[in-house]
Amino acid sequence: MRLLSVFSVLAVFLAVIGLYGVVSYSVTRPTHEFGIRMALGAGYRDVVKLAGKEALVIVADGAIAGLVAAIGLVRFIEHQLYGLTATDPLTVALVLAVLLAAAAVASYVPARRAAKVDPMVALRHE
Repeated sequence: MRLLSVFSVLAVFLAVIGLYGVVSYSVTRPTHEFGIRMALGAGYRDVVKLAGKEALVIVADGAIAGLVAAIGLVRFIEHQLYGLTATDPLTVALVLAVLLAAAAVASYVPARRAAKVDPMVALRHE
């Protein structure tokens, strides 16, 4: 059980690192757009919210795809779970909450970096 716990923590850690990479790429791509928004009067919080919302939409899409896949594979997963069913609502909700919390943490740093872009530098870039 301890070995499975260590591997599950490692899996979540790797998921957060991968999520950080995807979110960082998706936030740094529209730097020009963030610069224009800030030049037109958007504040630091507005840009962080926009970048964070874009990241959480990506994660929500992935979570929905994962839920659909898990429901489709329930017959194969169910015999590996001891004392649980594959569609246990508490377990599914807990897994989704952990992944969304990890996504929020992983999206904070790139969103903060996007909000610190100097509007003049972003406008001159192209």
